[in-house]
Amino acid sequence: MNNYETVFILTPVLSEDQTKEAVKKFEEEIKSLGGKLTNSESWGLKKLAYPIQKKTTGFYFLLEFEGEGNLVSELEVTFKRDERVMRFLTVKMDKHHKEWAEKRKSRMKNAKPAKAEAK
Repeated sequence: MNNYETVFILTPVLSEDQTKEAVKKFEEEIKSLGGKLTNSESWGLKKLAYPIQKKTTGFYFLLEFEGEGNLVSELEVTFKRDERVMRFLTVKMDKHHKEWAEKRKSRMKNAKPAKAEAK
């Protein structure tokens, strides 16, 4: 089993419920193809570096998962068929990438309680 990371951008015209539904669809697709989802993050609405489909913003999401190589090709077909997805990128995580991802996750967990205390 290999570790992979996918970042995808959803169109900004979707409601919050529609974005959650789309993300849930992709998470379930990974599981149905025999993969194991290890992390899912929403990065929120961000400005794009250049217009895509005449849109200047998009909802960014990150999915980290484990699976075989054919899982990635099947998942990317699903992304291509879904008109809500503007862009996606999947990369195979090497040992350095996995270490960095773990550090980033632990930093985010430590930062969230600090934000809650500030309020």
